[in-house]
Amino acid sequence: MLISVEVSEKSFGSKTLYKDLDFDIQENEKVGLIGRNGTGKSTLFNIITGEDKDFEGDIGIKRGTIVVSSRQEHHGHENKTVLEYIQGDLPEYARLTHIIDTFPDTMGNDNRKLQIFSDALDRFGQLNYYQIEDEIQQAFEKYQIDSKKMHVSFGSLSGGERRMVDLIKVQRSRGDINLIDEPTNHMDYIAKAEFVKWLKASPEAALVITHDRDVLSIVDRIIEIRDGRCFSFRGNYQNYLRTNTSQTTNLVNDYESSQRRISNLEDDVIRFRRLKEKARNPGTIKRFKSQEMKAQAEISKLRGTVKPSFWIDQESVKGMNDKLLSAYDKHKTKNINLTTRKKTDSISDQTLIKVTNLSLGYGKTPLFENINFTIRSGERIRLHGRNGAGKSTIVKAIMSQVDGSPSAANYLKGSIETRPAIKIGLYEQEIDTSYLGMTLYEAIEKILRDKNLPISDQKIKQLMSDYLFNPMADGKTLVDNLSGGQKARVQLIAMLANDPQMLILDEPTNHLDLPSIEELENAMQNYYGAIIYISHDSFFANKIGGEEIKMDQSL
Repeated sequence: MLISVEVSEKSFGSKTLYKDLDFDIQENEKVGLIGRNGTGKSTLFNIITGEDKDFEGDIGIKRGTIVVSSRQEHHGHENKTVLEYIQGDLPEYARLTHIIDTFPDTMGNDNRKLQIFSDALDRFGQLNYYQIEDEIQQAFEKYQIDSKKMHVSFGSLSGGERRMVDLIKVQRSRGDINLIDEPTNHMDYIAKAEFVKWLKASPEAALVITHDRDVLSIVDRIIEIRDGRCFSFRGNYQNYLRTNTSQTTNLVNDYESSQRRISNLEDDVIRFRRLKEKARNPGTIKRFKSQEMKAQAEISKLRGTVKPSFWIDQESVKGMNDKLLSAYDKHKTKNINLTTRKKTDSISDQTLIKVTNLSLGYGKTPLFENINFTIRSGERIRLHGRNGAGKSTIVKAIMSQVDGSPSAANYLKGSIETRPAIKIGLYEQEIDTSYLGMTLYEAIEKILRDKNLPISDQKIKQLMSDYLFNPMADGKTLVDNLSGGQKARVQLIAMLANDPQMLILDEPTNHLDLPSIEELENAMQNYYGAIIYISHDSFFANKIGGEEIKMDQSL
């Protein structure tokens, strides 16, 4: 065993995040860590690494174990070059480099220092650090980052590039266990394939926070954080779905039985009370009172049991019998509520966007050439290609055409035609930075105002509730302080607010948890309007379907 985690309690103010959470990680084991947004997955990483010590419990790490983790925040590292940032976190690199660089000037004939210097040279070679720059450059090329960026400041990288650099750092560290947070967000299909290949072949253990089903399909075990505890599922994503269905149906049955028992006991209380009132014999009155109090005590105990969270994937739900399905629908955990008009609503077969022989670029070099497609109401188109192939560029050009604003990219050839006054809902990879300094309440208010929609306190709070925010507790929270999944839900609110005729989605599943992804897939399958989407989530793409527009020559 490499790591054992026992957290008896972890709280933030009045909110208890974990209660009696425990698990362990074995050598070479690949574990996926999942859970609803806000359940504390990243917090758990901080507890394991020692960054967060404000909890009750114990973290056991086998002596000599090297724990390597990706960072969520990079404050204090902005002025380092990217290469310095990576090297600085490699095990022993800083210590060995210091010895190799400084000892020649000070050791003289000191035998002890000579030995330390000799050992450092040997260890530097054992860790293959003499070739470190070449290895990092090769990793940059695999993940499609310009290798020249190894020598720029870390602070100048985009959020997606920083995530990739952190992943390269973790992979090159060759520790005993890697803690990796959402590694495939912002990856294209080739980079993701490289990561999956590395994860499967790597001799190190790994604990990976991810809801990417392609990654979860190759892990050895899945740990789910739910109701403040963790639940372990042997095998990969498919095994998780089967086991979760079995366990959850049992829990639903038990909970349904407890609710029926409460109802029966409430009837008993009323009956005993009436019998007590009618009785004249003191002994009989005492007996009925005792039975009433016993029933009330059992009711109190049953009501004191916290309701478990129930979620079963929709494919497994289809196999339920009517009685169990009714109980599950009654007690299942609330999910986001994506309100869209359905395909059954009357629509016209109107052309919304037509792209003809389009070539776009920044300067005179095209990112892509001769792209052609037409999309009508109800149709789906997937823009597919590597990062840098121009997928987001063509989306921005479409939005510029709709808004009447200048396009950042040059039209080297061809045209984009859009239906006049078309309403498009846009979901971008990252939330608009203008929202970050606002509270959640203010951000939703701005969304409604910008789209010329009616604004009321009731409307804003209803939207919060529909998207799993607590209107009272979360309304005053700064958007910048929301989790990645919560920010994603704000983007969904903005995308759907004004009943758009068409949706454009750029990697919409990146930060969402599994139930929210499923709800998004359902909503998109049933949505009446047209959809253009970019996604390297093969599960999502298979669900949404549509015509595939290949944006680079490798496809």
